[in-house]
Amino acid sequence: MKTLDNKLQQLLWEGTVIPAHPLALNEDRSIDEKHQRLLTQYYIASGAGGIAVAVHSTQFEIRDPEINLFETVLRWASEEVEKAALQRPFIKIAGICGATEQAVQEATTALKYGYDIGLLSMGGLQSWTENAILDRVRAIAAIIPVFGFYLQPAVGGRIFSYSFWQQFAEIDNVVAIKCASFNRYQTLDVMRAIANSCRRDQIAMYTGNDDNIVNDLMSVYNFPVAGENVAIEFKGGLLGHWAVWTAKAVELLQEIKTYKQDPNNLHASHLLSKAIAVTDSNAAFFDPANAFHGCIPGLHEVLRRQGLMKGTWCLNPNENLSIGQQEEIDRVYKDYPDLNDDEFVKEFLKSRS
Repeated sequence: MKTLDNKLQQLLWEGTVIPAHPLALNEDRSIDEKHQRLLTQYYIASGAGGIAVAVHSTQFEIRDPEINLFETVLRWASEEVEKAALQRPFIKIAGICGATEQAVQEATTALKYGYDIGLLSMGGLQSWTENAILDRVRAIAAIIPVFGFYLQPAVGGRIFSYSFWQQFAEIDNVVAIKCASFNRYQTLDVMRAIANSCRRDQIAMYTGNDDNIVNDLMSVYNFPVAGENVAIEFKGGLLGHWAVWTAKAVELLQEIKTYKQDPNNLHASHLLSKAIAVTDSNAAFFDPANAFHGCIPGLHEVLRRQGLMKGTWCLNPNENLSIGQQEEIDRVYKDYPDLNDDEFVKEFLKSRS
C-alpha cells in the first residue's frame, strides 16, 4: 500500500490550488500533444500545488477502448512535472473510475506513472449499495492514497447518507475529500461526518463546489463533538473552475488564507463581493442554465482565447458551447477584468516561444 509523502501531506493540509486538467484536442479530435503538455506547464508556472488528471475535465471518454488515452494523459502530465524539476512539493492526482476491477487497474496504472493520490469517482454506481461502494473504496485505499469525491447528481453523481461519510472517513489511507455536491445540506453532512471521525486530523477537505468556492474557503464549520467544539475547514480546492485563470486562483486562495489569519469585516465584505463575481464567472464557464451541457467546452473556450488550446473540441462531438455561452463568457470578461490571468498567460507563452 502506497502512503502519502510527508511533504505532500503537509502541502495538502496547508491548502493549495489543484486544477482539474483538461484535454487538448485537434480539430479531428485526435489529441494535441503540444497543447496538452503546455497546459501542465501552465499549471506548474501558475503556482498551483498540484494537478488532477484523467478526471471529469479530462473527459471520461479517454477510457473508451477506441480512444484509449487514459495512460497517455497520465504519462505526459507526469513527464512534464518531472521535467520541471520543481524545488517545491507538487501533488500528482489521478482520476479513478468504474467498478472495482476497473478502479483497481486504474489505481495500479496511476502508481506506474508516479501519481501520489487517486481521486476516486463515485459516478456511474447508482445501482450499488453504499456498503458495496465503501468496499470499493477500501480496495483502492489498499493500493494508493484516496481523495474522496462527492459529485453532484446533475453530472453523474449521487446523494450519499451521513452514515456513508462517517464510514468513509474511517477508512485507512483516505487522505482528502473533494466535496462537489453543489448543495449546502449535503456539504454539511460530509463536514459533520469528518468532525465526528477519529481520523479528522488525517483527512483534508477540499472544495469542489464551483458555485460556492470563496464562501467554502472562508467558512469554518464548528460542531459539538463529545462536549468539545470541533472546527472543520476547506483547506483548498480541486476544481474544474481553476483549470482557467489559475494564476489568479492562486492569489485568491492566498488572500483567503491571509483573511482567516486576521479576519475583519472590511476584508470579509471584499471577499464576499469577490465570491459573487467568481460564482457569476463560473456560471458562464459551467453553463448551469443548460444543465451543465457546456461546462467542458466553456473551460476550453477560455483556454482557446488565451492561446493555451487550439479549439473547444471535445471527444463527444455533441458536447459544444451552448447557445449564448460565448456571450456570457464575453460578459464576465468585461464585468470582472481583475479575475482573469490573461497578462500572466501572455508572459508565460512568450517565455515558451
